[in-house]
Amino acid sequence: MTTSTTGNPLAVVTGASSGIGYELARELAGRGHDLLLIAEDEGIEEAAGDLRRDGVNQVTAVRADLAVYSGVEQAWAAIAATGRDVDVLVLNAGRGIGGAFVGGTDLADELNVIAVNVTSTVHLAKRALPGMVGRGSGRVLVTSSIASMMPGTYQAIYNASKSFTQSFAEAIRAELKDTGVTVTALMPGPTDTNFFHRAGMDDTRVGASRKDDPAQVAAQGVRALFAGDEKVLAGSVATRAKAMAGKVMPDRVNAEMHRRMAEPGSGE
Repeated sequence: MTTSTTGNPLAVVTGASSGIGYELARELAGRGHDLLLIAEDEGIEEAAGDLRRDGVNQVTAVRADLAVYSGVEQAWAAIAATGRDVDVLVLNAGRGIGGAFVGGTDLADELNVIAVNVTSTVHLAKRALPGMVGRGSGRVLVTSSIASMMPGTYQAIYNASKSFTQSFAEAIRAELKDTGVTVTALMPGPTDTNFFHRAGMDDTRVGASRKDDPAQVAAQGVRALFAGDEKVLAGSVATRAKAMAGKVMPDRVNAEMHRRMAEPGSGE
């Protein structure tokens, strides 16, 4: 790999056009990283422009659809084309969908959620991790969710995808414990992004409720990343307290609680 013209380490962030991903990029820029940002929407160019105006030395925007194999390969080709080592890999891209599994959601949308949240995370990790392990250094942040810890009534596919992501992050962390590469899972709760609107959940109680600041979530995630932590429950004190309480409740209780928060029309 070639050395950076700026002398800065390189961080790659997926799903970086807005929300938590954008704030994670800002945090990494503040720690002196050059950035390669990936997202499927045109907002990625605007996000990169904003960060350049903030004085980041080098920002590259890559527009790629991570829901398809060719899109992930396109993203990886752009990373490889820099000729640089990836010092930090943030696997943040994700989306959700709300509604009843029977009669309320569309199969194509659900398969897209799985492709973005699960398949692209595995695919890009498979491409990037061998290089990190080979040189004996690197940090990986995987955006999971507090939702990974409970059955997702009216968000069945989303919660299941995040359960996979959480398990995946913890498993590869254990496998890589003696390699110099760390893997950290970021577990936010409901956060003030366009997630719930895009998921069709504006009329739910959780969609209408007060949410955590994505900048706070990102700051907590990046601190945990550089501390080498296994995982971090991110967000407000109230969010983290609810998550801890949920860990000791039976799944049937958590499923019913999730129903009350995510059932269509519950926020009206």
